[in-house]
Amino acid sequence: MSSRRNFIKKTALGGAGIAVASSTLGMSAQSYRRIIGSNERLHVAIAGLGRRLGAFYEPIAMKESNVELLYLCDVMESQRTSALKNFSEHIDYKPKLENDIRKVIDDPKVDALINATPDHWHTPGSILAIKAGKHVYVEKPSGHDMKENELLVEAARKYKKVVQMGNQQRSSDHTIEIINDIHNGAIGTPYKAVAFYTNARGKVPVQKKAPVPQGLDWELWQGPAVRREYTEETWNYNWHWYGWNYGTAEAGNNATHELDVARWALQVDFPQHAEVEAAKQHFVNDGWEMYDTMEATFKFSEDKIIQWDGKSRNGYDTYGGGRGTIIYGSEGSIFVDREKHILYDRDGEVIRDFRSGSNEAGTALGGGGDMTTIHVKNFFNTIRGKAELNAPIDDANTSMAMVHYANIASRIGRGFDIDESTGRIYDRDAMKLWGREYAPGWKPKL
Repeated sequence: MSSRRNFIKKTALGGAGIAVASSTLGMSAQSYRRIIGSNERLHVAIAGLGRRLGAFYEPIAMKESNVELLYLCDVMESQRTSALKNFSEHIDYKPKLENDIRKVIDDPKVDALINATPDHWHTPGSILAIKAGKHVYVEKPSGHDMKENELLVEAARKYKKVVQMGNQQRSSDHTIEIINDIHNGAIGTPYKAVAFYTNARGKVPVQKKAPVPQGLDWELWQGPAVRREYTEETWNYNWHWYGWNYGTAEAGNNATHELDVARWALQVDFPQHAEVEAAKQHFVNDGWEMYDTMEATFKFSEDKIIQWDGKSRNGYDTYGGGRGTIIYGSEGSIFVDREKHILYDRDGEVIRDFRSGSNEAGTALGGGGDMTTIHVKNFFNTIRGKAELNAPIDDANTSMAMVHYANIASRIGRGFDIDESTGRIYDRDAMKLWGREYAPGWKPKL
């Protein structure tokens, strides 16, 4: 109670101080609050105002984040106006609305970019921002392919910028705790991890030519991608499944997260071999152009294995949750997901069952929650020199390699060996998919 009284007293005094100062300076209390700590204030822009937008309300609005949102940027007019309306419930000022990410990047006032655009924009847009002196929080997958992985890591190093990927489970307290336990011998020697994702996505419309939706800058939406005519249903979400020009399939969309946890737990880098079974098994005549079912196996040195079980359109609950990672060790096993971790001994008896109370979304579209909030705040504080990144881009992109190996193997129809020291593939056909083709003038350059 004494602490509470002191807190209330200090809060009241602080409020009085703001009132006096704002009166003296001739500005509103709200305006004054925004210049407190201005030497540390970060000016932020968000590009891509779709389903991930809600994940950024809290970390940007929180007083302790000490950031100002300068821009809301999207190539769809309705996304911009909707984002402004939604953000107005969390902040007491109006950021600028912008169609063109390049104009946002050109503004010297912007310190950091949150890049939540579609996959084909992640690396090109992030590199443009880095070269312009911005720090970048880039949503997963950070790169569309292995070449982009390399370029983004090189850009961060060359221009000395803070770059974090949105693999937010790296900032989960209960996940950090159990991974540390694994590294300290809680299950003996970890040798295998099974990462999984289960969803019951429905039919996708077959692509057909259609007028560009009102308010959409289709040319800029395509950006770095090879040009084509607009087909209905493309811009909003189904671009994930409409070929490799834009998306990275379910591996890039969701395996990114769990494969990252698996690699973190096993303390491995590049595998020696990748093998994949993947096919389109559901609604075979709909518009989905990629696999919707995948089992991938990655073999590492010291007989360690990571497996991926991805079921995009079959909701059978194989593992007791929509997504997560199971780690097997010589003396026990661990189940970890966004809400909990469970430690088992070698006989399969539960030793510890910890429920975190996390509200981070699992398989719902968009997601967001407390893990993302912590992850974004970690990004902000690292820019200020007060923290270290929980998911630096060089480490994140090592995990991303498994995503790209899985996609490449599915496309060429066979597995391949890998140089574990460089990540390069010992297969000529596979190496043809190391990078991708760009629209003229859009190829990323350092």
